[in-house]
Amino acid sequence: MYLDDMDLRISEQNSTRLVCSGYEYFELLKQLIDAAQKCIHLQVYIYDDDETGRQIGHALMNAARRGVNVFMVADGYASQNLSKSFIKELELAGIRFRYFNPLLKSKYFYFGRRMHHKIIVADGCKAMVGGINISNNYNDTVDHSAWLDWALYVEGDVAKKLENVCEDLRRFEILEITKTRLRKKLILQDQPIAIRINDWVRGKKNITDSYLNMLRNATSHVTIVSSYLLPGKLLRRNIRMAARRGIKIRLVMSGISDVVLAKYSERYMYRWLLRNKIEIYEYQKKILHAKLALCDEQWLTLGSYNVNNISAYASIELNLDVHHAEFTRLVEQNIEKIILNDCQKITEEVYKSHDTFVNRFLQRSAYDVFRFLLFLFTFYFKPRE
Repeated sequence: MYLDDMDLRISEQNSTRLVCSGYEYFELLKQLIDAAQKCIHLQVYIYDDDETGRQIGHALMNAARRGVNVFMVADGYASQNLSKSFIKELELAGIRFRYFNPLLKSKYFYFGRRMHHKIIVADGCKAMVGGINISNNYNDTVDHSAWLDWALYVEGDVAKKLENVCEDLRRFEILEITKTRLRKKLILQDQPIAIRINDWVRGKKNITDSYLNMLRNATSHVTIVSSYLLPGKLLRRNIRMAARRGIKIRLVMSGISDVVLAKYSERYMYRWLLRNKIEIYEYQKKILHAKLALCDEQWLTLGSYNVNNISAYASIELNLDVHHAEFTRLVEQNIEKIILNDCQKITEEVYKSHDTFVNRFLQRSAYDVFRFLLFLFTFYFKPRE
């Protein structure tokens, strides 16, 4: 992978490092767990009972047995296939496990918000935040290489604030706190590393605001890497307005998707994107699952947030904004290598070569179905703008 080992002190209080999915991420995750002495918080959307899930589970159980307080929360819908025997093992070892449950769910439907973020915090001083779930899909195994995704490893004050976020959610009190504490302790908007949260129940849209801030205030360019990109009206309007004032906008999306409906829906938007002079790149090596945006080589946002209305209005999402030019340039240089070596640029000519009646029909149908599902999950609960 092109992402070099980059560890940078952002300020006197915080340092950060970009971590790639696969062996690098899970080795660091195990190191955090093995080195923890007091407390571990793990909150994840998908936790699979597979080889990777077992490895991390055993590390967590060993930590609990040596006296570390281990708190684990998995999304009640996305992780519902965890076996009862595995959960029992975790609990017998001393891990305090629970599901984050939506309002209503079964194997066939889901109603309510998702806990979509992915966070690990060790001893309130070290943490990772990103889009990487606990599953073989995100790890390098004998059978396949990991899906492309990233996390930010951080040390310092921001890790303690992330522990506060995890503790509030674990106690069913996420963001049930005073505005003063929210402003001063959780959302570090004026700091080099800022915690950003989307949670439609509490009317929080910090991550959406970060994307809007990029598009409205960029002076040169914005690069967005997104796995399931289907922006709502507000983001589409700001993308168009940024492009019209001369901002170079590049979108890096997956050419091979694990959700066929989402990929067809994205491609239906290509005509609109190309008409508005947006550069489109499809990553070809494997499935792209990343959620990352960079602005003017000055700052970036990275985490669990997808550029669509499910993340904007129907999930609990968490990103970190890093306001540091040197770190952002290092990340962007690696994105440039990925675009150059592993992506296909979708030009007008490439798009037209695949623009058959059948493809157009399938893309439009997928787009309408996907938008209807977004509407169904967000219409009644969408907070006021």
